[in-house]
Amino acid sequence: MTNKLSITAMLVGLLFCQPSIAKQSDFANEVSIKAGKQQAQLKTNIGIFEKNVEIIHGKRKINADRLEVHRREELGDNKQLLVATGSPAQFSEQQSDGTKLTASAQEIRYDVANRTLVIKGNASINQAGQIIQAQSITYDMDKQLISAERGEQDNARVHTILVPEKQPKEAGQGN
Repeated sequence: MTNKLSITAMLVGLLFCQPSIAKQSDFANEVSIKAGKQQAQLKTNIGIFEKNVEIIHGKRKINADRLEVHRREELGDNKQLLVATGSPAQFSEQQSDGTKLTASAQEIRYDVANRTLVIKGNASINQAGQIIQAQSITYDMDKQLISAERGEQDNARVHTILVPEKQPKEAGQGN
């Protein structure tokens, strides 16, 4: 049953995600981080940012209470894993068709190199009014693929809300 729900959620995600190929230059942009406090653990190569954290990477933006930046030197340039937490942490991305994709959860993991976003803990993702809610949602930015799962110990299911497109009113009709 869980597999059927996951597959259904992926298919629904594909229906409302506009196909677009992210420009390589967009991912090559620098990652800008602003926060009220910063610490660096030099031995482990982890940066910690707290208090009103804002991350901007190209057309993507994350707001959180706390951020850990894990630098993976062995992978070369721009290979960070950003782990944002908040109540909730929020993600937004301007899509190539002009729509905005937004997501929120207790934890957002943004893998810059692999171009994936994993949101966990009361996760919600919204594009053009279409909403998916689950315990965990993965978004592959290259493939424009969304996968959602309920929690292992959670009786709740993945919840998808499809909003019909508004039809233009015909001339002469009231409302």
